[in-house]
Amino acid sequence: MMSETETNMETCSLPDEQIDDRKIDPTTVVKSLSEPVEETEEFLKESAGCLKMFENWNEVEQVTFVENLLSRMCHYQHGQVNTFLKPMLQRDFISALPAKGLDHIAENILAYLDARSLCAAELVCKEWYRVISEGNLWKKLIERRVLTDSQWKGLSERRAWDQYLFKQRHGETPKDHKFYRLLYPQIIQDIERIENNWRTGRHALQRIHCRSETSKGVYCLQYDDNKIISGLRDNTIKVWDRNTLECVQVLTGHTGSVLCLQYDENIIISGSSDSTVRVWDVKSGEMMNTLIHHCEAVLHLRFCDGIMVTCSKDRSIAVWDMQSPTEINLRRVLVGHRAAVNVVDFDEKYIVSASGDRTIKVWNTSTCEFVRTLNGHKRGIACLQYRDRLVVSGSSDNTIRLWDIECGACLRVLEGHEELVRCIRFDSKRIVSGAYDGKIKVWDLQAALDPRAPAGTLCLRTLVEHSGRVFRLQFDEFQIVSSSHDDTILIWDFLNVPVPEGARSPARSYTYVSK
Repeated sequence: MMSETETNMETCSLPDEQIDDRKIDPTTVVKSLSEPVEETEEFLKESAGCLKMFENWNEVEQVTFVENLLSRMCHYQHGQVNTFLKPMLQRDFISALPAKGLDHIAENILAYLDARSLCAAELVCKEWYRVISEGNLWKKLIERRVLTDSQWKGLSERRAWDQYLFKQRHGETPKDHKFYRLLYPQIIQDIERIENNWRTGRHALQRIHCRSETSKGVYCLQYDDNKIISGLRDNTIKVWDRNTLECVQVLTGHTGSVLCLQYDENIIISGSSDSTVRVWDVKSGEMMNTLIHHCEAVLHLRFCDGIMVTCSKDRSIAVWDMQSPTEINLRRVLVGHRAAVNVVDFDEKYIVSASGDRTIKVWNTSTCEFVRTLNGHKRGIACLQYRDRLVVSGSSDNTIRLWDIECGACLRVLEGHEELVRCIRFDSKRIVSGAYDGKIKVWDLQAALDPRAPAGTLCLRTLVEHSGRVFRLQFDEFQIVSSSHDDTILIWDFLNVPVPEGARSPARSYTYVSK
């Protein structure tokens, strides 16, 4: 049996020398905490005197006194005090701030919540719901996503709900909280439907027949929301209207096939098998400049921020300074490849080139000095894209390789195409490749970067519509635009796909509670 002193030591926080004096019985303590005690007149008089003295002390003295008082209480008494203090320490700041005229601070705090948390916050109490509603926080959440996510931005424009965001047109009646509250899950459902279409390969297809009179084939293209600009084997550049799919302009001047092009809001720059690089006005189609440097076909080019890089069958890479469309000067020629340089890409740090000599070479953009070589492909390399640390390349060995540009390591080899991989693009989610087997393949980029992912799970979908070699493609969150030796441009639309009757919507990421 434990002694009375031992029992008290387990249940009381008093120093050992005080235990015998107090002789506290735990059962008595429990009873006194759980049942109200009748307050005697003497207790009321003494406690009133204590409180009066307590009120005369400053804050530091009051805290010191309470600390000393608590140190002389038992564990059970601490529990009772804790129960009394808990509600005093809790603060509903969201409800308290508007009461002090600080609604905007409450709104700013709740504006940091994601959709799931905002749903939960609406259910806390009427005051929280009022702050969320009057603060238009669902509208602000949607606006934040549109500003930070290209898929949301693109979808807002294509679905036309961008007109209800930010500053609305003068004279329009503003939408209320419930409109945005219902719009958010509709957007989520729309995005999930698009992603499901990519995974399953469901798309709407539009086809442009280029009807070249002589040599057939579309070697290169670039598009935006209004137009597609293509370079053809028949030596022309053709501009197509995105809505009507009609040819609205033909640029002539090259004396060989147009093998590569790029445009911005002002100019088109094209490279040809006639060994020249030509500059055109994007609006009028007028030829503004002709650059003669390479001695064989210009196979690829890129320009950005006043720099242009071109590459050629002559095995060289040319770096140009662009002052204006009419003032483009050669800065440096990069030599090192032992075969035709088929493709280049660059940013402010590196220029990356790939060649028929089976290598990828990395050069410093500012100094044009050689940095390193990436080895691994078994045959010549036809295409690549470079962004951040990642390089993705396609080769006539029928494979795609992913590389870390900083260390030169090959991160993954993708196999699946049956012939030369001619074109490749990637974004944050997907790699899309086109090959001489006439097929376009969609790959899961994040899975490809995970060494634990099985190789058989990486190719999400194979798209087969072209009847000839796929020469070039570009894609965004909603579509792929591709061109081929079959003299067509195909638009693979994953956004505007009719939903079959009886088809179930994709699973929702969130559970929404309607108010």
